[in-house]
Amino acid sequence: MSQHYKIIYLAMSSALYQIRDQFAVHFLTFATVQWLDVFTRPDYADIIIDSLKFCKEKKGLAIHAWCIMPNHLHLIVSAKGSTGLSDIMRDFKKFTSAEIIRTIENNSKESRKSWMLWIFSKAGENNARNINYQFWQQDNHPIEFSTPDIFNSKINYLPARPVRRA
Repeated sequence: MSQHYKIIYLAMSSALYQIRDQFAVHFLTFATVQWLDVFTRPDYADIIIDSLKFCKEKKGLAIHAWCIMPNHLHLIVSAKGSTGLSDIMRDFKKFTSAEIIRTIENNSKESRKSWMLWIFSKAGENNARNINYQFWQQDNHPIEFSTPDIFNSKINYLPARPVRRA
């Protein structure tokens, strides 16, 4: 595929995954780069949980359902108040990525530290939007709940997904 077509394809794929109605209920998925299983460690999953609580209390995020998997997060969310869902999720991803990477760097008991940081570093090198590391994949894959069928499909999907901590 030529460079010209790659740019057009990337622009088209990015346009497909946009939150158009900033205050509608959406199903979102955030995956780590390389589908790295970061959330098998409770310390990193707790950062996600605390950040969701903060966004709910301080930024107007309405959380309808959520599930943390080993390498990704599913959310059914909407925005209330004056801040749109895209802005809340941008801030959420920015904060959680920096906080999780900082926690990995400072975790003397993390047996996979060098390997994980290397993967995040390589992903960051390939993305002009990052300075050092990239933790999350770029897209959120939003699905707006525009029909009862979409709502029923996604609300029934989440309970089947939870990960049990050992």
